[in-house]
Amino acid sequence: MRQQQRLFDFNLLRLNQENSMSVKRILIVDDSLTERQYLSEVLSECGYQCLLAINGEDGIAKARSEHPDLILMDVVMPGTNGFQATRTLARDPQTQAIPIMLCTSKNQEADKVWGLRQGALAYLTKPINPQQLFERISELP
Repeated sequence: MRQQQRLFDFNLLRLNQENSMSVKRILIVDDSLTERQYLSEVLSECGYQCLLAINGEDGIAKARSEHPDLILMDVVMPGTNGFQATRTLARDPQTQAIPIMLCTSKNQEADKVWGLRQGALAYLTKPINPQQLFERISELP
């Protein structure tokens, strides 16, 4: 049943992806290998090219060098956290046009408000629902 649901979800997601063709390369910034692999698999199966970063500092560097179309940013990471990295990227003329979605286990309203104030365009809580993720991607300008 779970495999059947997953196939249904991916077929629906592929339709959403066709409507958001301006986003092709997505940078996933998360210190959890499991989360990076999960998001990369979901996105790759729908035709997106995924770039991976293991923490905030790595994410900032890759955003500057690779210029992805979208950044999915975890919040709770060692060193530079996702809020700090988002603020840095949103204020940098070289990266400020790249949309950032925070994908985090922090589910308090205050965290969401703070994340959006740092420059994120969307805030998703883990576990990430692929359908919700692709809806947010399709809403991007």
